[in-house]
Amino acid sequence: MGISLQEQLSKYYFIIRSQRIVLEADTLVQMIMEKLQSYRSRISVNFEGIQYQLGDFQWRIGKVVATNADSLRGIVLEMEYLPISSVEKSRVIMEEFLDMWQEIVSKRSLPGRLMHIEPNFAGYGLADHYTPQHTVVQYATVMTHLLQSNVRN
Repeated sequence: MGISLQEQLSKYYFIIRSQRIVLEADTLVQMIMEKLQSYRSRISVNFEGIQYQLGDFQWRIGKVVATNADSLRGIVLEMEYLPISSVEKSRVIMEEFLDMWQEIVSKRSLPGRLMHIEPNFAGYGLADHYTPQHTVVQYATVMTHLLQSNVRN
C-alpha cells in the first residue's frame, strides 16, 4: 500500500502489511515503480479535511473518499497532543478524551458509529517516539478497516 502525506509532500511511503515494513522514499519512486510495472495503484483513497489547533491539541478532521468516485467511505478524526511525542505517555490523555467524546456522541443520537482504531505500531518495529511512519501505519490501518467495513455493508 502506498501513502503520501500532505505534511511530507517530498516523500512517498510504502507499507507492506504482510511483512510489517514501512518504507520511506522520494515521491519519484511511485512513478519509477509504475513504469517498471512493479507497483500499480488499484484503489486510491483521499483523506480530505481541515486541521485545527486548540491549545496543546492539534486536530485533523476529514472525509475519506475514493479518488475516482464521490462515495464517502468514512469520516476520520485524528488528534495529536503536541507536548508529548511518546505514544505510550499520551495514551491515557487520548483515551480520556475519547471517552468524553463517546459520551457526547451517544447523547446526540447521531447516525453512524464512532470507533477507536488502535494501530499496532510495535508490530512494525516503530519506536515510542511518534514519527511520520506512525502516521502512515495509522492511515493504512484506518483505510483497511474502512474498505473492509464497506465490503461487509
